[in-house]
Amino acid sequence: MRTGVDCVGLVWAAYAAAGRRLVRPQGYPLRGWVRAQVEAGLTAAGFMSVGGAVRDGDVALIALDAGQFHLGLIGTDRLVHAHAGLRRVVETPVGGSEDLARWRLPPCPPRCD
Repeated sequence: MRTGVDCVGLVWAAYAAAGRRLVRPQGYPLRGWVRAQVEAGLTAAGFMSVGGAVRDGDVALIALDAGQFHLGLIGTDRLVHAHAGLRRVVETPVGGSEDLARWRLPPCPPRCD
């Protein structure tokens, strides 16, 4: 059996590895989501839309061609994401031309899971 991770799974796994448990999205398709559905899933998991300075670990919501949306973990100059074409997780430079919105979890209160 072959297994892998998509962009949503990568973000959720990264936060789990950092000790933050997120509400798992249910029944999402690999393609065909509209922006409002993606944003609702991020909100349900506890993320807030943010502006201002980029922080390492912000979640980038990227609008791709043909109305597709993609998630990745962004820092000041790098994006880590699950690349479907290469079938692996990659790190790429952020060029500033991406159409993206950023999301962030609020600080974890004491005894946060």
